[in-house]
Amino acid sequence: MAAGMKWIGKLTGGLIGLAFGPIGVAVGVLLGHQFDQAQQDDDEPEAPPGDVAAISERFFRATFRVMGYVAKADGRVSEQEIAAARAVMADLRLGPTQVREAIALFTAGKQPDFDLAAEIGSLRSACRGRPDILRIFLEIQVRAALAGNNLEGPVRPIMGRIAAGTRISGFELAQIEAVLRIQRGGFYQQRPGHGTPGAAAGAEALEQAYRVLETTAGASDAEVVKAYRRQVNRHHPDKLKANGLPESMIGHAKQRTQQIIEAYELIRARRGMH
Repeated sequence: MAAGMKWIGKLTGGLIGLAFGPIGVAVGVLLGHQFDQAQQDDDEPEAPPGDVAAISERFFRATFRVMGYVAKADGRVSEQEIAAARAVMADLRLGPTQVREAIALFTAGKQPDFDLAAEIGSLRSACRGRPDILRIFLEIQVRAALAGNNLEGPVRPIMGRIAAGTRISGFELAQIEAVLRIQRGGFYQQRPGHGTPGAAAGAEALEQAYRVLETTAGASDAEVVKAYRRQVNRHHPDKLKANGLPESMIGHAKQRTQQIIEAYELIRARRGMH
């Protein structure tokens, strides 16, 4: 199987898209700049040495297997859930062979004998010392579940089990869901040529922006900057790739980083920060 998965490393920018479209060269340059700044505040210990290729393969396989398991949670896989999985595969721009591989993994996850706890445990073991990789895994599962059935029925408690298995708290899972819902709907950011929203809409957008940075309106300017840099560092594609995130999943990290930058720019403009 390892030989058949060598293509994973070539799929730069895949899952990334997940229904959000291309980012462009300008944003890519901005991401690099933001990462340089974020590194100044990075107080997390480096992950221990490991087989990055093995982590990448494990991550990819677990992603689609668990996705299949979640889709079958209520006993059947709906057309909408199939469409959500297909959308992920399409955004990866997989070739015919790669699509067959992803479908096989998804199908394996739907089988009655699939062991969710063992799958998550294996991924957690492979990603030891790399909590941000596990968070990205959970984000991808939540994103697919939101598109598939809006986290309804048995899907929500299963997502809680997945979070617990990856050592992510229920509070952080709720935060991830809230941020991804915001990302799906978008939030207002005043740009040239855009009309000014009503006060209520503007207040809601600002509240969402604080949530994306995982801080509050009561935070000082310095605390907002620190929260921003922490989130950029957590999701920066280069760091995640170095820790074993498959290149096919890097797009997800880019889209989240773009969202973080937009949220910060909105807050900065409203506060008059320089």
